[in-house]
Amino acid sequence: MDIRLDGKTALITGGSEGLGRAMGRKFAEAGANVVLVARDPGKLEDAQREISDAVAGTQARVEVVSCDVTDAAQLHAAWDTVAASLGTVDILVNNAGATAFGPFLDITDEMWQADIDLKLFAAIRLARLAMPGMADRKWGRIINVLAVSAKTPGAGSAPTSVSRAAGMALTKVLSAEGAPNNILVNALLVGLIRSGQHERRHQATAPEKTFAEYIAPIEEKLPIGRIGQAEEFANLACFLVSDAGSYVTGCAINVDGGRSPVV
Repeated sequence: MDIRLDGKTALITGGSEGLGRAMGRKFAEAGANVVLVARDPGKLEDAQREISDAVAGTQARVEVVSCDVTDAAQLHAAWDTVAASLGTVDILVNNAGATAFGPFLDITDEMWQADIDLKLFAAIRLARLAMPGMADRKWGRIINVLAVSAKTPGAGSAPTSVSRAAGMALTKVLSAEGAPNNILVNALLVGLIRSGQHERRHQATAPEKTFAEYIAPIEEKLPIGRIGQAEEFANLACFLVSDAGSYVTGCAINVDGGRSPVV
């Protein structure tokens, strides 16, 4: 199957590393113009350079915008920058977020608000900006990157599991409202996939071990027997935002190597 995104523009939050960068590269390789949004200008420049080198000689453009997506003013300014440069956004990937969890009684109001602002309100605001143009063109794709804990929250999994569950409900609402205008909205629920977060946790907790040694006890508990790679996640995302996935909407798909007990 030859999946192409020629002529489309994709905006990806959390785009400087991990899943966001992998999706940016995959989309660009499929012909899309890609805008990566994240806070760290240095990491964004690294991602831009890597992806631009990978698609050198093609028509795909790779641009970056430094922005804190929890700040509404910054988010609107970033959107205006993208609109001025590329005109339209056909594909929106709400990927910004970092795992936050702990005992319920230890989570303060400020921690709850920060998590909701990052993982829910940023997606709400961007969808509100993107959907009118998508409706006018009768074509649009939105992916909300969530976590398997949205379906299987457990003790000590808040606030992330709660914010992600709200993101799953948002996905369903947007898919129902977007469907008449060919705006397809899906969620991809991450299990254990190698990312910058895991690498930083490795360095913080067990720097004396290699990453393979650090992750091996966890991999043994996974049905598929190994940690996932960001490129594998990006492959599914690319299918969903293409015309090949034109009859898939309103779904929350686990990308977890069989880890979650809930389908």
